[in-house]
Amino acid sequence: MAEYKKPTTEQEYLDNFAQKKPLMNPTEAYYESSRCLFCYDAPCMNACPTGIDIPLFIKQINTGNVKGAAKTIFDSNWIGNACGKVCPTGVLCEGACVYNGQDVPPLQIGRLQNFATEQVIREKTPLYAPGPDNGRQVAIVGAGPAGIAAACELRVMGYTVDIYEAKEKPSGLTVYGVAPYKITNEEVLDEMEYLQNQMGYDIHYQSPITTKEQIADLEKRYDAIFLGVGLGPTATLGIEGENLEGVVGAVEFIEELRMQKHKVEVPKNVVVIGGGNTAMDAASESARMGAENVYLVYRRSKDRMGAYGFEYELAVKSGVKGVFSAQPKALLGEGKVNGVSFYRTKDVNGKLEYGDETFTIDCDMVIKATGQAKMGSFLQMIDGLELDNRKRIKVNLESYQTTNPKYFAGGDAVNGGAEVVNGAYEGKQAAKGIHAWLNAL
Repeated sequence: MAEYKKPTTEQEYLDNFAQKKPLMNPTEAYYESSRCLFCYDAPCMNACPTGIDIPLFIKQINTGNVKGAAKTIFDSNWIGNACGKVCPTGVLCEGACVYNGQDVPPLQIGRLQNFATEQVIREKTPLYAPGPDNGRQVAIVGAGPAGIAAACELRVMGYTVDIYEAKEKPSGLTVYGVAPYKITNEEVLDEMEYLQNQMGYDIHYQSPITTKEQIADLEKRYDAIFLGVGLGPTATLGIEGENLEGVVGAVEFIEELRMQKHKVEVPKNVVVIGGGNTAMDAASESARMGAENVYLVYRRSKDRMGAYGFEYELAVKSGVKGVFSAQPKALLGEGKVNGVSFYRTKDVNGKLEYGDETFTIDCDMVIKATGQAKMGSFLQMIDGLELDNRKRIKVNLESYQTTNPKYFAGGDAVNGGAEVVNGAYEGKQAAKGIHAWLNAL
């Protein structure tokens, strides 16, 4: 039997995807903030990619200064509310909490962060304003975490900012690609609206940049350009049967689920191929959508998976079955997928080997969580922009300036696919890099 019943209404969908980090009430926040030791050399702060002053904002919550706490968070991380929910806090700030060495539960830093920022967003409390107009204009390609962070930082410094976004909504994978039990669409979009209303940047939706003519136009009209284009669609497996009905990419599957909710049809038997965090999300989501059998298949052993351990545990608790040391050979079916043939594999001195032994798992749907294609074809249209051998944009890691000096970049197109918090940090640093470069001309 499936752990979850198939949701047929939005409320049933919300019940199946109950939030992992529910919002604290004021009493819970006061109690939890009281546990903080306010370490002088705070390891939690050092573990945060954006360097939020965690002891300070927790002290502010504890003394009733929630507005001050929110500002402390946003001063370092423009995507502070979403990051409080979607960050892997267990391996970042909370993972570094000194309580972990004392057999005491670590401080719930992510939930405290979300408590403070959610309150100012809900009450529309203004914390920032654009700086005096400096007469310069910056274009941003992509309204993901890196692009939004860059826009906010640039507006504080007085730049006019236009964001060109291919999709209908802002925040990139935060709204299109994060599992629904981590954060709701409403929470993501409320934070985006809150920031845009204060900072006053323009977002041009459904405006992909796809031609050299468009690129030339941006170069002519703007003093600098920030690339926050993220990654592309799910990469192909390169095996027989990928075009069968019922074979989908994990990123595309999660996006459809985020947008369509309970209206998405998930069959009884699902195979998810991959071992990263996206694979865990896709598998857990399939189970929560009522699939009776969800198999998560990874080519190496369990301990070699790229996913965080807690993500795999969450998937298993949702009813997912792990299958390891198995490499897909072919997707089976006529017109529609009905199974996957796998090789048995062995890890020999770090090298994956497989022989003639095969087995088949019957299924009605295959979700490929095998990484995303890079945006190489788009990036190659920009003159002088160098990519590394993995088709990531080469940047100066202090200024995030590319090899074409007019362009700066951050987020997944630079780091190859990291967390929302990494994109927020890189966008902010790139904005500072743009400011320094333009003022040195």
